[in-house]
Amino acid sequence: MKFTDITEESKVYPGEYVLHTPTSAIVMVGAFSRDNDVIRAFRNGRLFEDKISNFNKIALDAKEHKVFRDKTCKKCKGARK
Repeated sequence: MKFTDITEESKVYPGEYVLHTPTSAIVMVGAFSRDNDVIRAFRNGRLFEDKISNFNKIALDAKEHKVFRDKTCKKCKGARK
């Protein structure tokens, strides 16, 4: 698993998991606002807000993505059976 910086071209979606670098925690994005330069995210069941520069996107290679998809996607599991 690799982490990449969030650039001007990057898209971050609500529900996506990202790394919050100051706390080294994987958090779920609740809202993304490039205009206000903030991401609102959930960590330990609480909502917090921080600058975009304090977050990194999670980049999975093809093998890691397949394992993740097999564990989480109910639709994909049903299609293979």
